[in-house]
Amino acid sequence: MTLKSPKFNEKLAALLAQIYPDADIPQLREDTIAAFWPEGTASRSRTRPPGNNLWDETDTLVITYGNSIVDGEHRPLDLLRHFLQENVSAVISGVHILPFFPFTSDDGFAVTDYRSVNSNLGNWSDINRIASEFKLMSDLVLNHVSSFSIWFHEYLQGHPPYDKFFFEASPEDDLSAVVRPRTSSLLREVQTANGPRWVWCTFSHDQVDLDFRNPEVLLEFLRVMRLHIDNGVRIIRLDAVAFIWKEVGTSCIHLPQTHAIVRLMRLLFDYASEPVVLLTETNVPNAENLSYFGNMNEAHSVYNFSLPPLILHAMLNGTSSALSRWQMAMPPAQLGCAYLNFTASHDGIGVRGAEGLLPDTEIGSMVKAVRDFGGLVSMRSMPDGSQKPYELNITWFDAMKGTVDGPDDLQFERFLCSQTIVMALEGLPAFYIHSLLGTPNDHAGVEKTGVNRAINRHRWDYPTLREALADPETIHARVLAEMKRRISIRIRQKGFHPNATQFTLHLGESLFGFWRQSINREQSIFAIHNVTREPVTMAPHAINLIGGESWVDLLSGEAIDPLGEDVTFAPYQCRWISNRH
Repeated sequence: MTLKSPKFNEKLAALLAQIYPDADIPQLREDTIAAFWPEGTASRSRTRPPGNNLWDETDTLVITYGNSIVDGEHRPLDLLRHFLQENVSAVISGVHILPFFPFTSDDGFAVTDYRSVNSNLGNWSDINRIASEFKLMSDLVLNHVSSFSIWFHEYLQGHPPYDKFFFEASPEDDLSAVVRPRTSSLLREVQTANGPRWVWCTFSHDQVDLDFRNPEVLLEFLRVMRLHIDNGVRIIRLDAVAFIWKEVGTSCIHLPQTHAIVRLMRLLFDYASEPVVLLTETNVPNAENLSYFGNMNEAHSVYNFSLPPLILHAMLNGTSSALSRWQMAMPPAQLGCAYLNFTASHDGIGVRGAEGLLPDTEIGSMVKAVRDFGGLVSMRSMPDGSQKPYELNITWFDAMKGTVDGPDDLQFERFLCSQTIVMALEGLPAFYIHSLLGTPNDHAGVEKTGVNRAINRHRWDYPTLREALADPETIHARVLAEMKRRISIRIRQKGFHPNATQFTLHLGESLFGFWRQSINREQSIFAIHNVTREPVTMAPHAINLIGGESWVDLLSGEAIDPLGEDVTFAPYQCRWISNRH
């Protein structure tokens, strides 16, 4: 099978030649097309035209595990769908269900079977129902598989094609430059039918890295991608994609072949009949992260990994200085691209995104505050054998318990301020389910599993959760109600289109502000957030409100006179001052 577009065939052949220079490129091109477009699958005859039409201001995502809500009786995916429909369907357009496949460790990220739904969660019918009602995001865990998977079992037995599916190295190799997010040993010795081998394990010894130097590995993942798409998935998250290509003697991260593979996947998506978004997950310093946009030819969207530690820093220290400096230097997303903005996810608060943006002393003060609020810290190994903080393990709600000076009684207000910033920034906002619910640290989960990240992966008993949400005085009901109120305002504003214009405002360290303007230039929104626990005033002329327009704070309904008196911000108050309301 060959697509009719000569341009597509030329681009695909060039990318395959870059990745696999010794391969039979015409044959590999045919195999690639057959993997992504099997018989009976339609493709576009022309590339999808460039533009920002894959999303708009109404798009907001929730991040959740398939079993974040349980009751011991019903399928968790059924319960999740019920929760979403009953509580957030009016304000949430998409849902990221973290790996819903059979697995052995890392809460789903050590996959044993990419083609099955974990029976403890539900089945493909449950996934299909959610995909019919929300824009569904799934994980393509493509760097590694479980050591208990069929693929790895077949590798150990020496059975083709799996005998060449996994990356092997030697303890004698120079691996000193390898960049890793873990402290465990990189290589694991295993006994195979072909004798002892040392397999590469970037994340854990139960997560064995695949060898993408073998084109059969890439083809297998293209088939898995097609399965996701055929089951309604419309956003595919490339988990740990930065590590997929290895060369001994290098850092084994962000290698040219890795970027070429992402470009190949983007090319396939551009010719897919379904509108599918490609999202890269690369928890690395800012410039490295942004490289996955490519030249509008790699990911449609990248996680804004610098945002969580910088917002945390602002909230803990009562200063927007670092956040504003970073924001001023951030380029607007290119045509057809968008940032994915978040503060919390299933993982901890990564600090690698703050490298080069915050001094070590400031990161150290954040680490201390998180520990004071009941949180934990996960480390990574450095080439010299030392260790550095990799992520802070704490629920975002409990990270807002206070400041570097200690806990206070402004947790609710501080938390809402942090989430309101995420709602207003250029990009697509995503909220972890435990942020929507104001979930506290799960210390029992850590004690039970021995895993730091379990602190932020609580499983709610559904009857208990429904009871808590039915009482408007509980913190969980208060958080969800106000989050929904603010999101409902956001999704009605053209000025909050993910690609609407954005400029950072200079309002002093106490306020973090930026101006958004709708793509049609009809709406302006001045999004301003007091990141301190003290009242702050601002003169209306400081943000150049145009006279003759009717300006209103969308969040409070308060009219703002461009020539009037100073505007007061209560501690952690946010204002979205707009000329369209």
